[in-house]
Amino acid sequence: MFQLSMIQAIRHHAHKLDRRLRDDLLHMYQPFKYTPCFLHKYMDKIFKKSKRYNVIVQFDQSSCDLVEELNNIDKVTDRHFGCRMEKVLTVIGCCQAKLTPDALVDLLDNCPKVKKVYADRQVLAFLDVATPTVGAKNSEGSDLPYTGDGVNVAVLDTGVHQHPDLDGRIVEFVDLVNQNNDAYDDNGHGTHCAGDVAGNGAMSEGQYQGPATKANIIGIKVLDKMGSGSLSTVMEGVQWCIDHKDRLNIGVISMSLGTPASRSYPTEDDDPMVQIVEAAWDAGIVVCVAAGNEGPDQQSIASPGISNKVITVGAMDDRGTIERQDDRIAEFSSRGPTIYNEVKPDVVAPGVDIISLRSPNSYIDRLQKSARVGEYYFTMSGTSMATPICAGVVALILEQNPSLSPDEVKNVLMETAESLGDRNTYGAGYIQADRALLNN
Repeated sequence: MFQLSMIQAIRHHAHKLDRRLRDDLLHMYQPFKYTPCFLHKYMDKIFKKSKRYNVIVQFDQSSCDLVEELNNIDKVTDRHFGCRMEKVLTVIGCCQAKLTPDALVDLLDNCPKVKKVYADRQVLAFLDVATPTVGAKNSEGSDLPYTGDGVNVAVLDTGVHQHPDLDGRIVEFVDLVNQNNDAYDDNGHGTHCAGDVAGNGAMSEGQYQGPATKANIIGIKVLDKMGSGSLSTVMEGVQWCIDHKDRLNIGVISMSLGTPASRSYPTEDDDPMVQIVEAAWDAGIVVCVAAGNEGPDQQSIASPGISNKVITVGAMDDRGTIERQDDRIAEFSSRGPTIYNEVKPDVVAPGVDIISLRSPNSYIDRLQKSARVGEYYFTMSGTSMATPICAGVVALILEQNPSLSPDEVKNVLMETAESLGDRNTYGAGYIQADRALLNN
């Protein structure tokens, strides 16, 4: 059989290849069914040497020298044309590489410390009168004394536009997609999320504010103009936060992005996206992630929201009012349990028709002109919006008590949330900043 050698290699190394990558390698041969039989052997050879896959290679850190193993990968890629190692993610002992099928087999045959090889799958931004609804109205005259002052929140998204409502508070910007130096957002999603965290309403006389109006924003662009990116780039963004946590005093990461949870991993801890956000959590950074927009189906919580450590946020529809009596879960908000039967989300926050910062001439701004609110603002819906609102409330909690660990912050949020019913729909309930600060 023309593809027998590859099938045998996949079977031999099946325990080290995630299901998505195994399927991709096997489907490589589908075009052959339209190719004359006498050309199969020739085509097989060409495909194995020329077709390239973006993969994430993870090593068994308990029994290897990571530097030595990375050198071994360099040697493998040098032996195969067009192959290369591109990113190193030391926190969880990974690297991202571009490999041909021949190079992949070479790697697995000659590098016994390889623990797992994952397909570098796609990650997407989650899109489908919020601040007072969560008890965090902090404009002048408010009873709340906290504004997130001195707390730095990293927003991993499509970038951040230099909006007047964030003037002087974008303290760092990192572009892992196009490597630009100045803050920008060519999609618009990230700017809206940054405003959901920390917009101060300067251009709306305080009307459109996030919960943490004096918090600083660290913009990390991991998604492109279309709102999509790779697993490895998002992981690189999280590692950047871990590496620069102390220098920039990063207290919170907000991630309004994700990918469908995959049953190819035996447990959530085998998912590389979960591993990297939990590494940030263990490093002392509170991580808020979106539940996803695949509701109302059960078991629709996205990765990395399936992590049992991070704060997974679902979306409520506040119906445009401060009163809670008419609020309901957003139809699109993903429901638990996770595919591993863990209760999720953890909490819910407003996520329907949220007015926040506009990034002029960005992709979404041009595509949805009807969503513009005046010159400076824009309306969006999704668990993407609920997540940074939650991150803003976390900033208030950390301003009040900077010594809290991520676990303690999560406990405060959940214990003071307003219970609404089914835990796999609402989690612990509606976040309440005023109650969280009173009980902190």
